[in-house]
Amino acid sequence: MRIGLLTEGGDPYAPGESYLWCDRLVRGLTGHEFDIYALTDGTHRAAGHCPAPPPQVRRVRRAPLDGPAPTGQDRRHDDRHRPPARRERRRFAQHFGDLAAAFAAPGTQVGAAAATDPATGEADRFAAGLYGLADLARDTHLAALLRSEDTLRILERACRAPGALPAAHAAQLPDLLAVTDHVSRALRPLSLDWYGGDGTPGLAAADLCHTTSTGPAALPGLLAKRFFGTPLLVTEYGARLREHYLARAATPLSAPVRALLAAFRKALAAETYAQAALITPGHTRTRRWQERCGADPARLRTVHPGLDAAPFAAVPDAAADDSATLMWVGAVEPAKDLVGLLHAFAAVRTAVPHATLRLIGGPSDDPEAPGYLAHCRALAGQLFPGGAAGARTSARSPVSFEEAGGPAAPTPADVYASGTVLVLPSRAEDFPRPLVEAMFCGRATVSTDVGAVCEVIGGTGLVVPARDPRALADACCALLRDPARRARLGAAARARALELFTTERNTAAFRGIYLELISRAPARPAAPHAARPPVAPRPFARPAEAHVPGHWAATGTAARPAARTPSWAAPGPHRPAAAARGDRT
Repeated sequence: MRIGLLTEGGDPYAPGESYLWCDRLVRGLTGHEFDIYALTDGTHRAAGHCPAPPPQVRRVRRAPLDGPAPTGQDRRHDDRHRPPARRERRRFAQHFGDLAAAFAAPGTQVGAAAATDPATGEADRFAAGLYGLADLARDTHLAALLRSEDTLRILERACRAPGALPAAHAAQLPDLLAVTDHVSRALRPLSLDWYGGDGTPGLAAADLCHTTSTGPAALPGLLAKRFFGTPLLVTEYGARLREHYLARAATPLSAPVRALLAAFRKALAAETYAQAALITPGHTRTRRWQERCGADPARLRTVHPGLDAAPFAAVPDAAADDSATLMWVGAVEPAKDLVGLLHAFAAVRTAVPHATLRLIGGPSDDPEAPGYLAHCRALAGQLFPGGAAGARTSARSPVSFEEAGGPAAPTPADVYASGTVLVLPSRAEDFPRPLVEAMFCGRATVSTDVGAVCEVIGGTGLVVPARDPRALADACCALLRDPARRARLGAAARARALELFTTERNTAAFRGIYLELISRAPARPAAPHAARPPVAPRPFARPAEAHVPGHWAATGTAARPAARTPSWAAPGPHRPAAAARGDRT
């Protein structure tokens, strides 16, 4: 199959764990072809940290969400300087008016609810406006219309209308300008040339679209679903809507801007969940967020992230001796609550005098991280005044701050092999990667009850309430004083991690999901521009040999357009019919 993998944030796939997961998924599914479509936000990786795509990645397409659209990325780049005609401005006013009214008024139904609720009888205005703008983008330069005065007037009317968000009533001109700027950048994928035509098959040739978020990266998948009938798979290992809320709360934006942008992203997430054939959250917490945003529980299937267990295979089980080294691994930021850990360790030292603590990791991308790390170093010096806390554990100080990859622990396996118990004192956590790595190494763990910790740990570690240094200290002391219990928990943790959280298990899950979704997808008519009567879906109507290069592919392959096909995907004087149909030529 040909998979269109839609990502957002980084180069070439996505930032953080999403980038690592996408790379592992593509490399593990060698039997499929991948086209990567990445929306970038200016975050670039060093060349040495960005591996080259494997052979099954046919192409990587990128487009920035910030700044001007690059030449050649817009569908109508040849007419981009042509002013919109009056008819186009009227169409834009209607479609953007529907969109703005939908997210500015909390009572407007979005997603599947509007389509299935007979009591309201109200059309899904958000979806109507969104797809109307997508259809308009094929005829004119949509970005110019989104930045026009008409956009401000339409948005202002939506904010002043009865039933609008209370915060929106107070929106002033600077607020409206900020909202239109953010919305226009979020809607940039509507105008990209990723969908086919002009000799490029694009997403019209994809058998399945797989998006890693419900933000702007989901828009190409929504358009492929609407215009070509391509199944859409949504995978979220963290609730992107929650991340958006938290990110906006930390910005100097006004209350009306935050409220309107949050409502827009919620409406977009609801429409994405409504159109997805299947949604795969990474853990139960993300699943709950998705259900609250309107996702159908029948189409939710939890698939845990997969981590590479090979680097930790040679780490021996923890010795059942009197060693007492606590370790913390991660990126330093306030949410990790290292201050609480240092206070807990002060109580541990009273009960276990020879205990030591290793803090391994550097500052995160959080702007407060460097200052927070300096504060933790100063606090360690106050709590343990025997010596400098910045050095490796010695007779002078029981606490050490170390960089990952340093001489004392050059590899992640060395980090966990040198410790006795991993401590995770976080106040907020999505999927705890260090916890899984410690489990691969057979180490006992003490964690706070946040995020997916309990789901990951099961019964193989100790879990205490967050923000409770006394409970954290008591749990650490219980394990340090009982080597046999540490060994039992470590062995159980290793077995659980190898069973549930390996890359191989994650890849196998998506291999089955891909086959399941494509088996349920109906065959598409051969002529994209010809009107055909509706027919019942025919699973497996495309023979397997259609995917194999050779002379038989031309006769065994049915082309892939859907009921609604825009002009940029239909044959024309500058679009060969084979390319417009998405044939693999």
